[in-house]
Amino acid sequence: MTSLEIAKYAGKVLDEKQGADIKILKVEELTILADYFVIASGDNRVLVKALSDEVDRRMAKMGIMPKKIEGESGGNWILHDYGDVIVHIFHKDARDFYSLDRLWADAKLVEVSE
Repeated sequence: MTSLEIAKYAGKVLDEKQGADIKILKVEELTILADYFVIASGDNRVLVKALSDEVDRRMAKMGIMPKKIEGESGGNWILHDYGDVIVHIFHKDARDFYSLDRLWADAKLVEVSE
């Protein structure tokens, strides 16, 4: 799978699991960190953890394993690093605080269903 396909798949999984305000940002021309950021929110820590678990499970089923997962113990911001794709799953308050959407406002927005 290409990095775009991986990002869209992660976005689809998050959408199916009731993730909120899902965005896929094409950041490859803005940073060396990744080609795409997938950003989603949950209303509470239980949902944030459930979203993270579902992404991990469904990506593994596709043979896509994370290089690293961070933040699982806190439940405010869980990050899945798939190399060229980084999935950020936030508690809604943490998303407002860190404001990655604003920080990466110059990135091209990719539709999940494109």
